[in-house]
Amino acid sequence: MEQLALLGVRLRAAATFEQFEAGPNAAVLAACEARVRERGLAPAFIWGVGRSGRSHLLQAICAAATTAGRSVAYLPLSESWCQPGMLTGLDKLDVLCLDDIDARADDPEWARAIFNLYNDILEAGGNLVMTAGCAPAGLTVALADLASRLAACLILQVRLLDDEAQGRALQLRAAALGIELPSDVFAYLYLRLPRDLGALLDALDRLDAASLSHQRRLTVPFVRSVLSLSDD
Repeated sequence: MEQLALLGVRLRAAATFEQFEAGPNAAVLAACEARVRERGLAPAFIWGVGRSGRSHLLQAICAAATTAGRSVAYLPLSESWCQPGMLTGLDKLDVLCLDDIDARADDPEWARAIFNLYNDILEAGGNLVMTAGCAPAGLTVALADLASRLAACLILQVRLLDDEAQGRALQLRAAALGIELPSDVFAYLYLRLPRDLGALLDALDRLDAASLSHQRRLTVPFVRSVLSLSDD
């Protein structure tokens, strides 16, 4: 996926709706897809623990909106280079995705900027989607008016996938990368790596790069070598 020209943010190529294994999060996925198709929907607040797929969903919205010819931007607020002034003018977009607002909500300048943007987007008829590591009620917010706005959002929780759904997600990524994931390799990864989807997907990306570099197919010995795993 190309950079979003507006903010110069590079999105992950795999972060699409097609590559999101919904599992128990079908309603969250549907709400995100709706914000690409329609304008003027209620602001959405998506929360979940780390590596639950929040950022994937926001970037998938951007990918789908770009394909649909809509104006969109993604801003990862946890990044140190983000400044409150970067929110100026974003209310004119069809869709705006603010990732990790919990990283900034306790700052008075940021809270005021987000509050103003929230109101301006609603007035302009655009869609705002935000994420955080907890529900609005658990946030420390420097501005009471912003806290009330966040509480009024469509609040959606992204739940972690069980082992079966994680397996489907891993196979989806392998198919997207164009690599064969034999059953013995799949079982080996599940046996040796943490039951964490982010860790599994990161490992698969590393294996893909190594496979291309060495012109090797994925086998258990090759996986063991690339990931420096032990059979102890």
